[in-house]
Amino acid sequence: MNPVSELEKKLSLTFKDQDILRQALTHRSYLNENPGMVMSHNERLEFLGDAVLELIVTEALYEKYPEKQEGEMTSLRAALVNSKMLSEVADEVGLNDFLLLSRGEAKDMGRARQYILANALEALIGAVHIDQGFDAAKKFVHTYVFVHLEDVLSKKLYKDPKSLFQEEAQERVSVTPQYQVMREWGPDHNKQFVVGVFLGSELVSEGEGPSKQAAQEEAARKALQEKGWI
Repeated sequence: MNPVSELEKKLSLTFKDQDILRQALTHRSYLNENPGMVMSHNERLEFLGDAVLELIVTEALYEKYPEKQEGEMTSLRAALVNSKMLSEVADEVGLNDFLLLSRGEAKDMGRARQYILANALEALIGAVHIDQGFDAAKKFVHTYVFVHLEDVLSKKLYKDPKSLFQEEAQERVSVTPQYQVMREWGPDHNKQFVVGVFLGSELVSEGEGPSKQAAQEEAARKALQEKGWI
């Protein structure tokens, strides 16, 4: 069985045009490394899939919560369609095994892979929409993405990590977290930061990111896990 057919079987999908599914799985780096391949990478499908996904999730939240205001629904939607959630969904459906990547990208299993997986899932949604229509895309999103709503609510994933860690820390230990830059490197246009989050004198965790804000959020996310507060 070819890989595309295997993925179709795994997801209970049958594409009229398997090439569009293959395109959804093709990262730009693969074509850069294989210039003779007559195919396109998945960025256009990702662009489309992002919009389709957001519309489906927005509509589902609108129908499910007639009492919720725009701000609350926006936070819930963000928690369902952010790159972390989408990469986890992509991992759950085994998308990683079918991606076409350059040798260098294939070796990188860090944060860059998270974005590649999230983008590939969006591209897949775009491919389903083009090949089988909006209703099929809607069914896919409800089956694999919207199903995580209960997790989002129970773990308060709709709150940003810094706000949630501060709330938990103040409630549980009556301490307000403090953040401190531990290390930074790189040129101005491509800096990386490591930030530590402290409760009093205790260094709870460190987070890394391309900005102080991103590193703080990563530190807070890790701190919530470290303390078992999620």
